[in-house]
Parts: sequence; structure tokens; C-alpha cells
Amino acid sequence: MDYQRVFAQAIDRLHAEGRYRVFIDILRNKGAFPNARCFAGHNGPKPITVWCSNDYLAMGQHPKVIEAMEEALHDVGAGSGGTRNIGGNTHYHIELEHELADLHGKQAALIFTSGYVSNDATLSTLARLLPGCIIFSDELNHASMIAGIRNSGCEKRVFRHNDLEHLEELLAAAPADVPKLIAFESVYSMDGDVSPIHAICDLADRYNALTYLDEVHAVGMYGPRGGGISDRDGAAGRLTIIEGTLGKAFGVMGGYIAADRNVIDVIRSYAPGFIFTTSLAPVLVAGALASVKHLKASSEERDGQQAAAARLKAMFAEAGLPVMPSTTHIVPLMVGDPVKAKRVSDILLAEYGVYVQPINYPTVPRGTERLRFTPGPAHSEEMMRDLTSALLEIWDREEMRLAA
Repeated sequence: MDYQRVFAQAIDRLHAEGRYRVFIDILRNKGAFPNARCFAGHNGPKPITVWCSNDYLAMGQHPKVIEAMEEALHDVGAGSGGTRNIGGNTHYHIELEHELADLHGKQAALIFTSGYVSNDATLSTLARLLPGCIIFSDELNHASMIAGIRNSGCEKRVFRHNDLEHLEELLAAAPADVPKLIAFESVYSMDGDVSPIHAICDLADRYNALTYLDEVHAVGMYGPRGGGISDRDGAAGRLTIIEGTLGKAFGVMGGYIAADRNVIDVIRSYAPGFIFTTSLAPVLVAGALASVKHLKASSEERDGQQAAAARLKAMFAEAGLPVMPSTTHIVPLMVGDPVKAKRVSDILLAEYGVYVQPINYPTVPRGTERLRFTPGPAHSEEMMRDLTSALLEIWDREEMRLAA
């Protein structure tokens, strides 16, 4: 076996399909987001504007967050020292879990090292503990949810995206006496659409199913205290488990679940992805704690972000750029070709100092490749005008079609 040839061919296939991914070498400017410096292909740093960060509210730059992290670093040091069971449990972890449980109106919460791990560990563990469990999964669920469902070894039924009739058809066809779990997201981050949470909970009640809601692109962003779409819609109390991240709107790192005490205790006690990994460093937990507390009390960042997203969508639409319909903070611009999406992204960075990554398969279906903009409260109207002008020039240069 020529191992190197196999590896090289695998990479060559990605290049041939136009979806080989390139990491951009940047550093953000503290306190000046979305301004950053790019080192790729330059002799020294070049100023750029970041348009694709999931730090939606720039909380990773917030003075309260940075101050809390600095204080924790000088108080307790860098790492956690072990797993939560052996040396890695700190008062910061306990306090953050209390804040997250309160954020979602649940009895308890549990922190993981990432949102991916929280989905994988929770879904796989929960389903294994329920004999004969069937998981009903939205077809656009995140890869981490799909991994958790696969790792559970249980049966799964995939329902068409946000299709309540199809979901009910699948629920009705399942044996009445088997455990059931409906897994879905609140905001689907590539299209920017929202799930009908109450209607799905109605079906769960009717067919005696548990519910698992991924709120990673919504926590901090929606609801009077930033509890997500379920907070905004008054649905949190109807959900069995709410999962979220600390690495997007909260601006730091980590994932979590919130649920009743029994569910949390079961996952804490049985999930290998929680038990056998070093816990988040106290410095990270302290920063996330400061961010969660701030966004519970402040809507300024949420309001600014929503206004920025609406403004950019309107500018793109007025210019005839193919902006996809979205009711959330996500602003997707359809390209429909992986090579062209990468080409537009490269020109924006090299010639205009605009950083936005192309989104290709398998993140989105083939033929729906796009640029995904995430304007935040600090993106000015002037930045948006410059971006729109740059895109129009590139669309014309590359002979790409504008919206009808």
C-alpha cells in the first residue's frame, strides 16, 4: 500500500472539485473588531475587515470579558489541571453552569469543551440509555448532531427540513411504546432560517417524544436575556434539552447543555466525551461567565447586530446581488459554484482587504456554494457600502449573474 499516494489523491480530489479549504493567517485587533491583520501572501501584516466571524456580537473583544479572563489567569493560573472528576473542577465552572441553567430556565447545566462535543456526547449517550430509542433528525442538522446520532447506534429517521407533516408521518409510523427523541436546531446557520419550535413541541407532546434543540447560532442573540429563539418565543420550558455554545455570540470557547437535574446527572455520569477529557481552562470559563452575565442584562449588542444585518441585506438586495432570504442575523450570498466562490473570496481579500470565507460542500449541498456574511454591531454603514461596491465590481469582472 502506497499510503502517501492515497493521501495525495484525497487532497487532489478536493482541489479538482474546487473545495480545498485554506486557512487564512490573521490576527484580530483587540478592541477594534472587525478590524484585523492578515499575514497570508504579504510581507508583514495587511489591514483587513472581518465579515465572517461567528463572534457575532464582538464579545470576544468586550472589556468585561477580557478583564475577567486576565483576573482569572492571575488568580488561578492557566490550565484546569485535569478532568472535571479529577482536579479540573473549579468554582468558575460551577458558577457558569448555574448562570446557563438560569439563562434557559432549567434546573441544571453542563459545560463541554466545544459545541461539537456537547452535541456528540449528549445525543450518543442519551439514546444509548433509552432501549430501542429512535431519533428523528432534521435533514439540515449540524455534523456534530449527526455524529452523535450515529455514535448512539440507535435507529434514526430523517425528516425534511422544517417539514412538520413529514415529521408527524415518521412519528406516527413508529411503534407507540418505543422511546423517541426529536433533534433539531433553532437557527440554521447556512440559510439563516428558523425552526417552528412550538409546533415541533406539539408533536413531541402528541407522540410522547423528548426534544433536543441546538441553539448554538441563537444563544446570546435572541430573547430578552439572550437565551436564544426558544427564549424569544417562550418555548424553553417545553424543551427537554437545550444545547448551546460559548464560542459564538458569547465570544469565548466551549459548549453546554441545559435540562432538568436528572438528565444532566445522567450525561455527566455516562458520557465518555465529558468524563474522559480535560475540562475547559478556568480563564476561558471566567470569560464566558462574564459574557453570559453581560448579555443577560444588555440588549445593546443584540439590537446593534440585528440592525446591521438588516442594513446589509437591504444594500445587497438594492444592488441586485443574489442575497438569500433570511429572517436572522445570517446574510448568505448565493454563488452556486465552488470555484467561483473561492475566486470571489480570494479577490475580496487580496484586492479589497475583505475577509469572508466561501462555504462549500459538505457544509452546504453541491450547487448552493455561497459567501456567508455575519455583520456585527461594529460594522459601519461605510464598511457595508464599500463591501457592496467591491462585490458588484467582482460580479461584473467575473461575468456572474445578478439577481433578477
